[in-house]
Amino acid sequence: MATRPEYVGFTVNQSSRVYRLLVREPQGECHDFTVAITNRAFLSKRVRYQDAPEICFLKLARELIACPDSLPPSHMLVSDSELDEYREAHTKKPPQHRPKLPVTS
Repeated sequence: MATRPEYVGFTVNQSSRVYRLLVREPQGECHDFTVAITNRAFLSKRVRYQDAPEICFLKLARELIACPDSLPPSHMLVSDSELDEYREAHTKKPPQHRPKLPVTS
């Protein structure tokens, strides 16, 4: 599939935030997907609210790439390991200090 997911919005239920994404095929067909992140992940600060749409977008994009000849499941849940991967990839790394070279005269 040569298209990208399009973020539509989210709803909140008792256990999670559910993000809705659409995928429009070149032929005009539209596929609706939902990707959920548990409320527990937000409350424990494993994920920031402002990062959630991107996390869901990336998950769906990976699934679309992994299933080139079929569609991935229409309902998905972001796993704890996927949250960890996202956080690791988006955490600023401290600058590495180069050792000072001795000054020679």
